[in-house]
Amino acid sequence: MSYYEKVLQPDEQVRFVGRLHWVIHKNAILFVILALVFGIVALGQANDLRIAAWFAAAGCMALAALSYLGSWFRQITTEFVVTDKRIIHKVGWISRRTQEMNIGKVETVDIRQGIPGRMFDYGTVLIIGIGIGGSWEPLTGIASPLALRNTIVVG
Repeated sequence: MSYYEKVLQPDEQVRFVGRLHWVIHKNAILFVILALVFGIVALGQANDLRIAAWFAAAGCMALAALSYLGSWFRQITTEFVVTDKRIIHKVGWISRRTQEMNIGKVETVDIRQGIPGRMFDYGTVLIIGIGIGGSWEPLTGIASPLALRNTIVVG
């Protein structure tokens, strides 16, 4: 059972469940591509260089696996939910950090998207609330940030 399901009030309705975009796995993807390059180089080399290239390819694959595990764990332990009453953000598994804000206390929702973010529909979301300490840290790597913004603003 996810965190937000545990903290929902009986009369509260979920309007949007956010997720992190696949782009958070970019380091793992780059390491796999590098491993493929080393593998192709190994196929066309002499004996000594071939062994070195295979070791480089294996090292890159190991780094890709470690990088993927880290970003995958971040992805499954991050929750972002908009209900009809509040916004809930949870990060972590054993050590958990949560943030909640009433929908009525939201002043602004800022979206930052570069060119890749516009192309692949991800970005950074900054929620600014009313009053002192009403702002959250930027939420990076959020998939469909405009849909999230629209759900909060219309809510």
